[in-house]
Amino acid sequence: MQATTTEVPPAGPEHPKETPPLTRGRKITVWVLVVLASLIGLISIMTVWVQRQMLNNDSWHHASTQVIQDPAVQNALATVMVNELYANVDISAELQKRLPKDFKQLADPAAQALRSPFTQGIEFLLSQPRFQKLFVNASDIAHQKLVNVLENKTGYGISTGNGVVTLDVTELLKQIGQELGLPGAALDKLPANAGMITIMRSDQLKAAQQGVRIAKVLSVWLLVLVLFMYGLAIYLARGNRRKTLAHVGWSFVIVGIIVLIVRRVIGNYVINALVQPANHTAGHHLWLFATAILGQIAWATIIYGLAAVLAAMLAGPWRVTTALRREIAPILNQRQELAWGAVFLLFLLIVLWGPTHAFRTWWGIILIGALAALGLYVLRRQTLEEFPDAGLVPHEHHWGRKPSGEEAPDAGTGGRTPAQEIAHLHELKEKGAISDEEFEQAKKLALA
Repeated sequence: MQATTTEVPPAGPEHPKETPPLTRGRKITVWVLVVLASLIGLISIMTVWVQRQMLNNDSWHHASTQVIQDPAVQNALATVMVNELYANVDISAELQKRLPKDFKQLADPAAQALRSPFTQGIEFLLSQPRFQKLFVNASDIAHQKLVNVLENKTGYGISTGNGVVTLDVTELLKQIGQELGLPGAALDKLPANAGMITIMRSDQLKAAQQGVRIAKVLSVWLLVLVLFMYGLAIYLARGNRRKTLAHVGWSFVIVGIIVLIVRRVIGNYVINALVQPANHTAGHHLWLFATAILGQIAWATIIYGLAAVLAAMLAGPWRVTTALRREIAPILNQRQELAWGAVFLLFLLIVLWGPTHAFRTWWGIILIGALAALGLYVLRRQTLEEFPDAGLVPHEHHWGRKPSGEEAPDAGTGGRTPAQEIAHLHELKEKGAISDEEFEQAKKLALA
């Protein structure tokens, strides 16, 4: 009796190799990685903002310059300074010394009447470059004191023992008083703390120092962890990598939008809770200046996310994107030096433009450049598989239109038979270029 054997058909166009679908556990793992990376990304953005704006001298100097140039802030600061002058200088007594005997009784009402002109005069002075420079210099010194305390350093005559950080605008207050015509003897009577604005008290020191230490560490490693988790999710999503890349892109977009919303909501809450109603406008402007880099990070995150989504769409099975890949396939397949040169030139122009912070740092340029190169490599590999004859034989331009005639090949099939097209779709699904759902849709089109 002759033994019979079961012959396993070889993989090929007639018997395409099946790609095992993702297991339920792997699907859950991919989604957990994407969600966790997005949540950690929110924390990472906040720590990066603290590092880049709150602890950076150049960013603080730029924000201080914007603050003092804002009319609403000038008005609020002028009001504070007039109150300080009236609280520490007896304006009425000074007026009595200069008024004739018969008009001395008018000193009190005249002193009150001068409040509004004094305020307007200080507003005008604060709009002048000389006085703005005084404010910015005072702000820079206060910020350096703050950083020294938070980083447990010393400088500018301050020790971390008392932990009190102040903004000293006494010199600005005196010079403004001189410009308003107040006598030097009266201004010399100003107490030492007349122009002191407390930024931090000693009871806030320990928590603030711990927070800064944590932020400095997390601002670097959280970003690395987020990128690693997103990359791991895409790697594990075999057969569904293109769709996972799109999910990662949309996660970036959602995280950026959440940061913008948080910035607005927290700003409104803080201003309404801590600032007097008369100074709400100035308070909101101060908050916008102080969180300007946070807004920039949020918008950059949204832009990066949309770029990832567009990249995923470009590799998709839709008629328009397939036709686009067919059009660029001759250059990618046969003249790849032109494609690499064009991408390099475009990337160089973006680096010179520097639209986001990442394009102004060496690590950001290397990271984004590597991702751009990887994307071009994957796209070229896809066009080599989809259109192996592109650039070798002439072809018609198929921009999403259906060819006429029953036997006319589809724009994305490259003249393959339905069996060959299904085998090709299996290969794409196995390599993660298309998902299971996209494979089924494309298979129906191939058999139609």
